[in-house]
Amino acid sequence: QVQLVESGGGLLQAGDSLRLSCAASGRTFRFAMGWFRQAPGKEREFVASITWSGDTVYADSVKGRFTISGNNGMKAVYLQMNSLTPEDTATYYCAAQIASRGLRGPYDYWGQGTQVTVSS
Repeated sequence: QVQLVESGGGLLQAGDSLRLSCAASGRTFRFAMGWFRQAPGKEREFVASITWSGDTVYADSVKGRFTISGNNGMKAVYLQMNSLTPEDTATYYCAAQIASRGLRGPYDYWGQGTQVTVSS
């Protein structure tokens, strides 16, 4: 089992920056960890992911604005979000993948989510 707890969400204005954190506990090895988001009335979508070896992948909509990073052993994963727009408004979820199944999913474990709201 892997437990994931997100933090760092908030209410911001367009152009602001924000850093989300995800603390992981439980099973020690995680092949990859990722961030997803779900806006009201929309399906959950992939945002970014990072493997235990440091490889990263991003959704086109956030490439160049968001940066995913992790600490040693992937005990925590971060999402630095810059140049935020109202379209980034969503609940952001952290996820963990135990074995390689594709960096965009599916993932095995999920956090409860943290809300990010960006006003214009």
